[in-house]
Amino acid sequence: MDNQQPEGSIIKFKNEKDEEELIERQNLVTVLPGPEGECHSQVIHVTSSGGTSIQEVCISKAVYSPLPSWDYEAHNIHVIVSTKSGTETAGKFYSQALEPVLKALFHKRDFSTNVHYTESANTIKELTTEVLWPKANNGEKLLVILLSGDGGVIDMVNAMLSKQPSVAYRAPKVAIFPMGTGNALAHSIGTTKDNTSGLSILARGKPLPLPIFKAIFSPGARMLVDEARREEELPKDSTGTPNLHGAVVCSWGMHATLVADSDTAEYRKFGVERFKMAAKEALYPADGSSPHPYKARVSVIRKGETEWQSIPRDEHMYVLATLVSNLEKTFVISPASQPLDGNLRLVHFGPTSGDEAMRIMGLAYQGGKHIDEPAVGYENIERLRIQFNDLEDDGRWRRICIDGTIVRLEKDGWVEVAVEKRHVLDVLSVANEL
Repeated sequence: MDNQQPEGSIIKFKNEKDEEELIERQNLVTVLPGPEGECHSQVIHVTSSGGTSIQEVCISKAVYSPLPSWDYEAHNIHVIVSTKSGTETAGKFYSQALEPVLKALFHKRDFSTNVHYTESANTIKELTTEVLWPKANNGEKLLVILLSGDGGVIDMVNAMLSKQPSVAYRAPKVAIFPMGTGNALAHSIGTTKDNTSGLSILARGKPLPLPIFKAIFSPGARMLVDEARREEELPKDSTGTPNLHGAVVCSWGMHATLVADSDTAEYRKFGVERFKMAAKEALYPADGSSPHPYKARVSVIRKGETEWQSIPRDEHMYVLATLVSNLEKTFVISPASQPLDGNLRLVHFGPTSGDEAMRIMGLAYQGGKHIDEPAVGYENIERLRIQFNDLEDDGRWRRICIDGTIVRLEKDGWVEVAVEKRHVLDVLSVANEL
């Protein structure tokens, strides 16, 4: 049998014993060519145990991985292992899967890397400010391999944007390995399209600028921390305006409520299921009443326009602006969004019953079919503004979600969201095909 022909979803090769072996493409990280003129190469693939296998094989040059278009050998490597993300598996993944792949990829130089394990919720912000920012601001080439949820990327973004860059600033390249609960960014850039958990994108991905948005808040807005037991002031920009940056979602209404209510140690034990559990509690109140109708004035500037337009209702169920397509692997909130395309899209609908809300959002798990519903608004926007105007007395209904961070506004408070023009990170996305 010809060992030089990849066939469909299978890669064929001969091992050192001249025995034919097969590897599913979904498990293939990369194929590294051997010395010029030699048959022997390295096939790197994931195993059923969650580790990686690196085999010396004889394989056709036709299936060698194209090397990344950027000079990855020249980059200073920092690995950040978020020890508390998701179900706390990042450390195990690094030692069993990622570290062997790094050694194989960087075999041409003495392999060395800087590995950082998080010790608190502030570790990534502190590491970015104290270590990564000075190097990037001096123009050094950085590759940051981030084993965390979306929050790790957002921590880097906000720490970078808190500084004024020099003309020498060079955006670090970031490889995202999804170790959190939702992992919206990873799902939206193609990291989870195969079985390698991001290893194939590290080996064969293309760096693209990470689109981000800026949310500015009314003066009395406060960030809720420690499972909402404490409040903290928000960062302020050069004008003294409270603000946060995000790369995934700004939401108010049902989405923000379920994120906030499920952000506890007890809920996090259930992984992504925590969102569904919280949603059922919010949509079916224990007293048998209907779900809360969220009250505020919502306005937008649509793509290509310059004037504010009001959403024609003052009561809402769901208001969510996003830069990504997926909030979970199969939850397609914005099917028109392409990886890192920079378009801010709004999904919204008004008050409804718990059953109807569950039906509508269930359609998002069917490839984003919820946007076909007459009751659902879906549009490409430049800006979003939510103004409470004393319409909500209870602070529970004035919570805003910015990429998982919860901000509570005053009774007359407001938030305004727009795409940020500054570019601080490149993200590895869309692995080249073999």
